[in-house]
Amino acid sequence: MERIIIHSDLNNFYASVERLLNPGLSGKPVAVCGDRELRKGIVLAKSEEAKKFGVKTGDAIWQARKKCPDIVVVPPQFDKYMEFSRKVKAVYAGYTDLIESYGIDECWLDLSHSTLVFPPFEPKFTEANGEKHYSEQYLRYLGDFIREEVKRKLGLTVSCGVSFNKVFAKLGSDLKKPDGTTVISVLGYKDVVNGLPVGDLLYVGKATEKKLVSMGLDTIGKLAAADRKKLTDVFGKTGETLSVYARGEDDEPVKHMNDKREYKSIGNSNTYPEDVESIGKIERLIYVLSESVATRLRETDQGLADTVHLWVRYADFTDFTVQKKVRHTALCGEIAEHAFSLFKENVKPPFKVRALGVSVSGFDNGRSQVTFDESFGNYAKREKAERAVDEIRKRHGYDKIQRGIIAEEPELMRDDVKNSHVIKPANFEDREDK
Repeated sequence: MERIIIHSDLNNFYASVERLLNPGLSGKPVAVCGDRELRKGIVLAKSEEAKKFGVKTGDAIWQARKKCPDIVVVPPQFDKYMEFSRKVKAVYAGYTDLIESYGIDECWLDLSHSTLVFPPFEPKFTEANGEKHYSEQYLRYLGDFIREEVKRKLGLTVSCGVSFNKVFAKLGSDLKKPDGTTVISVLGYKDVVNGLPVGDLLYVGKATEKKLVSMGLDTIGKLAAADRKKLTDVFGKTGETLSVYARGEDDEPVKHMNDKREYKSIGNSNTYPEDVESIGKIERLIYVLSESVATRLRETDQGLADTVHLWVRYADFTDFTVQKKVRHTALCGEIAEHAFSLFKENVKPPFKVRALGVSVSGFDNGRSQVTFDESFGNYAKREKAERAVDEIRKRHGYDKIQRGIIAEEPELMRDDVKNSHVIKPANFEDREDK
């Protein structure tokens, strides 16, 4: 019997929570925006009403107001969003303990072996080629049931994708928004999936999509039918993964809610309300991002990283991602130096940068036996110092201690990118407004 995987996606999550906290916002176009004084005066999230006016995540506040003069701008309350995220997962925990988060507002559930009853609907099956499969009617009921439970208990709406694997479940949750259920079943998945743009597939970012389209593989169906060797020749191991995903062969399990999360990468990014044209400012902004990345890396206990990635988006919204192998590190200074060198190697003035992202990958999980010679300074002491800074910030506030390079620009002194940007664990190149 196939698995029952549900991907749940909370609709307009930040804006929806703001409406629960302030019912007077109901029915109004709402945008959750960063503080203009901290140079983060951009749209982080928006309501359906704001979307209808063309307001997008990443718009500057002035752009959002130009598109929608009546828009209500509210500051983010990340502690409240985390609180509601935990409450939603507590609802799901009433039906399964296989709950895997995908960012603050999305997660997968595996109901395949749930012993709990979903009244009053008993499982129904369809027979094909001598095998029994769950009926689409039953699968739809489960998705609708989960949506209604969240709405009834918390007042939030959810879009659900129900399928036999994680990739198609995620794909399904994106197809009916807001507050809808999409079933992608074993027997009918080709009818739903094959005609969709290849960019809709999980982890196919802009750069990968562009390359696939240039190969004539502009739909998921064409990707599924493509020669797997050709894909691996072009994309390496990623090509095989893309083929597996497109063909519905993904068998990755949904992790237990108490399992330690395995990270493929840890990163952060920021979109700026004004184009950045100064190399000195680029360096300072990279240090701000690297500070948050290094702190997150230490908090997640993944050990040291051996690859640094840089993502750059220009004012015309074109972007690129580059990376380099480095000596294993978890130090902000080293991450920032590598990221800045990648920028200087790949971007020549004049330039207008709209957004930047820094991430690290290739974690050793504490297994590396690295000898840090004196040419790199005393690594252990430097890491101890950075951990001490982490503790000071936790106790007294982010702005109480800063690096000298950041102090050169006063408006960056209180720029707590780590705690004010709760992002999904996706590729930097995958930044469509959904």
